[in-house]
Amino acid sequence: MDNEENNKNEEEIIVEEAIDGGNSDFQEKFKKLEEKLTKCEELKNEYLNGWQRAKADLINARKDDEKKVREFVKFANAALISEILSVLDSFDLAFADKEQDSKFSKGIFLIKMQLEDILKKYGLEPIKTIGENADLNLHEIIGEIEQSRKEGIKEGVIIEEL
Repeated sequence: MDNEENNKNEEEIIVEEAIDGGNSDFQEKFKKLEEKLTKCEELKNEYLNGWQRAKADLINARKDDEKKVREFVKFANAALISEILSVLDSFDLAFADKEQDSKFSKGIFLIKMQLEDILKKYGLEPIKTIGENADLNLHEIIGEIEQSRKEGIKEGVIIEEL
């Protein structure tokens, strides 16, 4: 038994020497681990910031794409509306020459009103022009009439719409 106790004592001495003697080694390892942890945290923050920027960029890109699609649809509708406007102009010419008492005229008038309602639903409404001052943002001037000045109409006032 003495042999066993001696062996235990020797093991305890070796373990104690390893702990006491390795104290500086332990502190060095601890410092290295702390440095490594600090570097890992810095990398983590760098990656997190990069990921957050990439996520924000993706959200902004999606918003830009949605905006471009809305603009495309708007301009795609513009061509269709432009063609419908010429049809409405033809209706206006038809009403200028015919009496509006007949059933035919009333039917044509209803079709015209339906077309105007559809255009209003998509944001297109007539702009009042006759008697208004010409605004180059809204109107396209195609000519001037000299007689209008003699009749007391101010210069730049719209007297006819085509």
